Amino acid sequence: MRNDRPKVFYGWWVALTAALGLFLNTATIVVFSFGFFAKAIGQEFHGGRAKISLAFTIHNLTAALFIPLAGRLVDRYGPRKVLLPFTAVFGSILISSWFLSEATWQLYVFYFALGVVSGGAGAMPYTDIVSHWFDRRRGLAISVMMLGMGLGAIVIPSVTQRLIATLGWRLAYTVFGCSIILIPLPVVAAFLKERPENMGLLPDGAGEARVSTSIVANDVGLSLRDAVRTREFWTMVCSLFLVTASVHACFIHLPAILTDRGGSAQQAALASSLFGVGLFMGRVGCGYLLDQFFAPRIAALLFSAVAIGIAFLGLGHAIWSACIAAVLVGLGIGAEVDIIAYLTSRYFGLRSYGAIFGWIWAVFGVSGGLGAYLMGFGFDKTGSYAAPLIGFFCAGGLATLLIVSLGPYRYRAACT
Repeated sequence: MRNDRPKVFYGWWVALTAALGLFLNTATIVVFSFGFFAKAIGQEFHGGRAKISLAFTIHNLTAALFIPLAGRLVDRYGPRKVLLPFTAVFGSILISSWFLSEATWQLYVFYFALGVVSGGAGAMPYTDIVSHWFDRRRGLAISVMMLGMGLGAIVIPSVTQRLIATLGWRLAYTVFGCSIILIPLPVVAAFLKERPENMGLLPDGAGEARVSTSIVANDVGLSLRDAVRTREFWTMVCSLFLVTASVHACFIHLPAILTDRGGSAQQAALASSLFGVGLFMGRVGCGYLLDQFFAPRIAALLFSAVAIGIAFLGLGHAIWSACIAAVLVGLGIGAEVDIIAYLTSRYFGLRSYGAIFGWIWAVFGVSGGLGAYLMGFGFDKTGSYAAPLIGFFCAGGLATLLIVSLGPYRYRAACT
């Protein structure tokens, strides 16, 4: 019998399409580049760093409130029906920045609106789709998908700095909004298919499936109600809360830390790009390692790198020290999404993946916004970043101890 199956499993094209979507995404544009926007916004609004950081906190808290709803919508209607309209609205909100005045409340409303669509236009729907396309190679596939975000973390901060210097922060956001609507949105609409069985395929390209199959093996798992009653859920939540607050506090304030120490805007952009290099390295290596080794141990290794990076940032004042810190902290955040997605699928299954991932990601959003605000608050109160950096170093160490305490997987990969 002739084999008409393509040589390249279509799931890899799905992962690459998701990577493009994540290159221009809420994380790369709103989160990873906020340090440069905050500097420009602060100069125009004549506000303290806590006041401007509060906009980022509003974004993250709003995202935390709405992403569980987005997760339920994904479970009920499918990822595409959530992802495509939310992405279009996200691009439109960025374009609307052109009409903002210098009123602080309008800035807060702008970041609130970005937070509302963050969950549906972010990583969660993409990881849901890719997790259904892969089982044995799920970690690697998630890493391939997350390469888009890693490349965005390298490229977008430098592009942001140039756009702001040339056009101003409003028009910089407008350019990003137009780019989202014109580039990733139509590509995702055309090539991102939800399930392998809809194309007569099985996860990992293992063979052919009957298209009429309504229930597939990788749809088993715990409900949200059952998941929140497990020790694994709360261990993951507490560990991610601590490490995410630490990571966001550092990379959001990294440009300000360097310029306060006498560095130039170009050096700050370089360090932020090195943060992206670390994130990219975390994306590349984490997925493969998750497939080969026990995931909590890989997570503990990366979380400890975050703590070491924070120590470099606090103890060293030379630019090379900040660059090392940026790479190490980037390693941690580079693997965070991969780790959340992988651990969610292995401990709770895919039955209610969107809802469970949404609640865990809500913690991610709350802690990230809180960390950025506490860093700015600590600076405003003490005139230095030393005290908050010590606190976040301790938080990173505790997160490492918590994540390594997780027990065996509940849903292992199928045997080859």
